[in-house]
Amino acid sequence: MADPAECTIKVMCRFRPLNSSEVARGDKYIPKFVGEDCVSPLQGKPYYFDRVFQSNTTQVQFYNAVALKIVKDVLEGYNGTIFAYGQTSSGKTHTMEGKLHDSEMMGIIPRIVQDIFNYIYSMDENLEFHIKVSYFEIYLDKIRDLLDVSKMNLSVHEDKNRVPYVKGCTERFVCSPEEVMDAIDEGKSNRHVAVTNMNEHSSRSHSIFLINIKQENTQTEQKLTGKLYLVDLAGSEKVGKTGAEGTVLDEAKMINKSLSSLGNVISALAEGSLLALGADSEQMNKMTRILQDSLGGNCRTTMVICCSPSSFNDAETRSTLLFGQRYINTIND
Repeated sequence: MADPAECTIKVMCRFRPLNSSEVARGDKYIPKFVGEDCVSPLQGKPYYFDRVFQSNTTQVQFYNAVALKIVKDVLEGYNGTIFAYGQTSSGKTHTMEGKLHDSEMMGIIPRIVQDIFNYIYSMDENLEFHIKVSYFEIYLDKIRDLLDVSKMNLSVHEDKNRVPYVKGCTERFVCSPEEVMDAIDEGKSNRHVAVTNMNEHSSRSHSIFLINIKQENTQTEQKLTGKLYLVDLAGSEKVGKTGAEGTVLDEAKMINKSLSSLGNVISALAEGSLLALGADSEQMNKMTRILQDSLGGNCRTTMVICCSPSSFNDAETRSTLLFGQRYINTIND
């Protein structure tokens, strides 16, 4: 593991606007903002983060403040991870994906894709790049390849340098932003979705889009490798409110268990105490094993906690804020 000083971990908080159904129901807008780093729910204590974004924040404003620098870091050989955490319908997918082909409403992932290639096009002609992408989901703690749906229940292995990877997962070489977006469109159409009371198109799996960039200076033969994990986590809402039954209930329980494990492992990684958990610990589910190298090593990590402003979702919003607060308190201790 790299020196902890090399790790940069930030926690950002973003509130979406009230949606049409909340307005129609007469829900109150509960957050109160103090400066750029503090928010208080209704009659609640203040929560502090690296940055808090109010409901009128545009997609480009959010991207420039949160994700833009990570692109440069990855091209300089660092590993990066961006998470979106929160209950279903809190704005996670809007933040990570947005409208993929809309220049104004697109989210972090398509903007990162554009910027990676813009940087590459502007760099020294002696630099040779090889970019490949993978796209998979973790559903009931089983890994499914979203670029080849015949590949199911894939396993996590370690290479000779003890870096975790998903064995057998499709790695697609790409040469342009358009080819990356084609892979995203293909994978998105294959993602597990179920209907719950929280969201008509609620995603019930964690999705991970991986961009792996290798570069070599043909004059000096210097080589750099950077990986960027872009993670849209499944909804963290309370099981009772979803109306979930049967298989969907099992999904919800597994989702909440894996999110809890993720929080525990992130805390251990931030404290530099991952070895105390052990690679075979129950805490180390497949998602955290995959991300281990990019959370605790030579990394740039950003957790975006996405929150509903509605009084109807007050309990879930508080839970989300507590999750992020726990994370940032660990980092700053």
